[in-house]
Amino acid sequence: NFDKYSWQFVNGKQIINKWKNLRDIPATSKESEAFSKDLRQRGFKFVGPTIIYAHMQAIGLVNDHTTDCFRYKQIK
Repeated sequence: NFDKYSWQFVNGKQIINKWKNLRDIPATSKESEAFSKDLRQRGFKFVGPTIIYAHMQAIGLVNDHTTDCFRYKQIK
């Protein structure tokens, strides 16, 4: 299923970053680039690494809340 497929790009474990400032949060990652590339090879369109990184954040593959954010500790 798509859930299992998605988690393979982070080896089944959430990436927990430790950003101190919003400006430090990247727009892409090596994982989102690999995910994007694989989707494009499967015929998907409009799935560049930036869009996929945002998707990864939204579904919980990546925790990019800054360390001072109350949500950082809640989802860590």
